[in-house]
Amino acid sequence: MTETPYQISRRRLLASAGAFVAAAAIGNLFPVEAMAQANSVAASLATDGPFTRSTVAEIARRLSRVPFAAPSSRLPEVLQNLTYDQYRDIRFKPEASVWADDGLPFKLQLFHPGFYFKEPIEVAIVKEGQAKHLPYSTNMFDFGPLVPKGIPDTDMGFAGIRVHGPINSPDYFDEIVVFQGASYFRSVGRGQTYGISARGLAIKTAEPEGEEFPIFRAFWVETPVKEGDTIVLHALLDSPSTSGAYRFTIRPGYPTTMDVEATLFPRVDLTKVGLAAGTSMFFFGSNDRIGIDDFRPEVHDSDGLLMVNGRGERLWRPISNPTTLQISAFVDAGPRGFGLMQRNRVFDNYEDLEASYEARPSLWVEPVGDWGQGAVTLVEIPTNSEVHDNIVAYWQPKDVIAAGTEYAFAYRLSWGGDPNYVPGGMVVAGTRIGRASLDGDSPNRRFVIDFFPPQAQEGHPSKEPKATVSTSKGKITNVVVMPNPKLGEGWRVNFELDPEDATMVELRVVLQFPDERPAETWVYRWTA
Repeated sequence: MTETPYQISRRRLLASAGAFVAAAAIGNLFPVEAMAQANSVAASLATDGPFTRSTVAEIARRLSRVPFAAPSSRLPEVLQNLTYDQYRDIRFKPEASVWADDGLPFKLQLFHPGFYFKEPIEVAIVKEGQAKHLPYSTNMFDFGPLVPKGIPDTDMGFAGIRVHGPINSPDYFDEIVVFQGASYFRSVGRGQTYGISARGLAIKTAEPEGEEFPIFRAFWVETPVKEGDTIVLHALLDSPSTSGAYRFTIRPGYPTTMDVEATLFPRVDLTKVGLAAGTSMFFFGSNDRIGIDDFRPEVHDSDGLLMVNGRGERLWRPISNPTTLQISAFVDAGPRGFGLMQRNRVFDNYEDLEASYEARPSLWVEPVGDWGQGAVTLVEIPTNSEVHDNIVAYWQPKDVIAAGTEYAFAYRLSWGGDPNYVPGGMVVAGTRIGRASLDGDSPNRRFVIDFFPPQAQEGHPSKEPKATVSTSKGKITNVVVMPNPKLGEGWRVNFELDPEDATMVELRVVLQFPDERPAETWVYRWTA
């Protein structure tokens, strides 16, 4: 069963909440004209009135023309210092869901403010071209015995939203998507559990001056059509560097897809910005078990970065948990797609009955239109625990997004498995790394890479390919290609790396088949 936000682990709550707290400059919801003057004005963005596709963009445009303000929280004192357990003891009442009794294909629920989520988020429901503000009420929530008494019934806003719908069975409304904490959101495909998160925007990720976390400050949710299978919501983004307008068209299934349309209105030149960012966790896997003392073979929400570049080349980059911060940039023009994948779907490779890592979604990003020049950027942060999200991937445009301009872009997110394969094409099934010597410890490393065709062409078995292994430093020896019958028509590539004096080595493996069938290019950064 898909876990609910109140049943998620401490890691999942803290991962998004910690980022939210780190954004010290995040503000409340105030009238645009008063943003620079006062912090005591009541929230008034998602208000009653006419609503069109351009409404949020116009608010963001106006917001960008005044200096960013960082107002203090308006959260009542009784909610200011909730503990984790106290916050979990506040539960939304299902019967209070928006559209609970309307016979529609979706229901909307709200998150209570408190704990790390102290900034009020406004919500409006849109129907027939009119927006109606959704006020907070204590009647929406059950307050358990751990929650302090005396919570006022005033319109203090919410901490986020979540959408429910019949994704796994027609008669049960499972949780499908959550927006909570800064600009973080996450979703699942049919039969999956929460794992990787997405972000509306990443700014200054892993930079020495510190990361900036924009926040979705208000949501407008369109009333779904009774016979439809999609729900549309709009979000207003704001941060010291930029404001922005986002439109999400969400269709649950396998995969669950989101068509995202966004326009940024920068206050300053955006030089270190990440579009369509995904945030995940990698603790250890078959390619990275040094120093691990754990009964489980692997622990991760994603095991690789998949890219299809502008030339149509499909690259697979296994993720690792390095000893020092690592940033990899894959320069490209007109990318066709990229994303953090959870490719390993076998329970035996995790042996975790509670976390169900084999059921975590992959997140595939498919740009709409030409995104021009830039780089798919992968950030790998060292971690000694699975409670930390330590992996980030995003597209960084080459050109600066100038202050005072309007920057529009669009893309599709798919929450599920890997994107479509080419029939007969070979993909990387696994990467394993260990010492090269059987006699004991050795600085030389042995790499074992398995390839297989997820959509084999019947009657067209592959003939032995040629493997070309290249390295930026050190020396490659003992390259061997052999069939792997355990993977059907799979192939295994073995080679050894002598890093010599290098502490970081870029590796690349290209398979060439006699019949020219396509194969993923394996790329890897080895660090000492």
